[in-house]
Amino acid sequence: MNMAMKEVDYEQPQADVSGSVCATKHAWARVPVEPSQSERAALKGKIRHLLKEKNAVMVSHYYVHPDLQDLAEETGGLVSDSLEMARFGRDHSAKTLVVSGVRFMGETAKILSPEKRILMPDLEATCSLDLGCPVEEFSAFCDAHPDRTVVVYANTSAAVKARSDWLVTSSCALDIVRALKDKGHKILWAPDRHLGGYIQRETGADMLMWNGSCIVHNEFKAIELQGLMQQHPGAKVLVHPESPADVIALADAVGSTSGILKAAHDMDAREFIVATDNGMMHKLRTLNPGKVFLEAPTSGNSATCKSCAHCPWMAMNSLADVARVLETGANEVQVDPAIIPRARLPIDRMLAFTSALKGGHDTGSLVPNIGAA
Repeated sequence: MNMAMKEVDYEQPQADVSGSVCATKHAWARVPVEPSQSERAALKGKIRHLLKEKNAVMVSHYYVHPDLQDLAEETGGLVSDSLEMARFGRDHSAKTLVVSGVRFMGETAKILSPEKRILMPDLEATCSLDLGCPVEEFSAFCDAHPDRTVVVYANTSAAVKARSDWLVTSSCALDIVRALKDKGHKILWAPDRHLGGYIQRETGADMLMWNGSCIVHNEFKAIELQGLMQQHPGAKVLVHPESPADVIALADAVGSTSGILKAAHDMDAREFIVATDNGMMHKLRTLNPGKVFLEAPTSGNSATCKSCAHCPWMAMNSLADVARVLETGANEVQVDPAIIPRARLPIDRMLAFTSALKGGHDTGSLVPNIGAA
């Protein structure tokens, strides 16, 4: 399928005394051609057939095209965040997992299921947080602060995960960082500075930040959001914690993708303003047909609008490429077997912690004392 090329600004750490050494650079993304209705129907039928033939299951992130979300669920797969996608693939009997998302999601699935074949529609679909945290520079940053427990967000490469002590998602980061703080840990956090700042404000933890950001959430504008709130005075504001602090301060609820879905369901309001990737709008509107969802502004007098509220790399996923990789076996995700055990360790720690927390069990024994991480 022919695709247009798109230049993308993304943010990497700027040189400063903390040891961050990268400057802002550029990347690119492909823009798939939207299929016609007849092409869409034919591709969906082909994918359904191939999934059965290849003993494969499809998982999709909330931010990819609605067709890919719907098809995953219609064929026994899953729409969720990156870790739930990987866990689902690990526990499913299928031998092949097709991950519609960005590269770190495919890598995480491979780490949890090294015996399975992990395919992606486009291996070059990436993430500004991953791009902005190259392992060589990040390792040097960690080496410069050996007294700190290294906590990294899921939006990182397998190599960065392997350099960490703990992995977190936006839904469990507060609980894990709070537990580490209570055991006296000082934390080195990467890569999203906005999410890290939110956690630091909420927990009071001693956190040294890697200076990265998400090109989608970094673009939400508080001054423009206030104007939209004035136009819709009854609307509740739902904000992902990767957003800037002044946007978070305006929120009625701050949460991960699953947290935003829950808040939209539970809150007694008809209108919602949502500050996260607009790929979420499909699921929000599907699950809440009587409610109205408005996109938080990324444009206005203060805007640069690198993303316009949609990740350009998530947009690289297409029905045509899902069909192609199922048919040919192309775009298989590879992770160096030598780093898989070390990369899995922080993931397993997080999964054990969140499982205990969900079950109402004591998590204290799961958080090591200083020097035991």
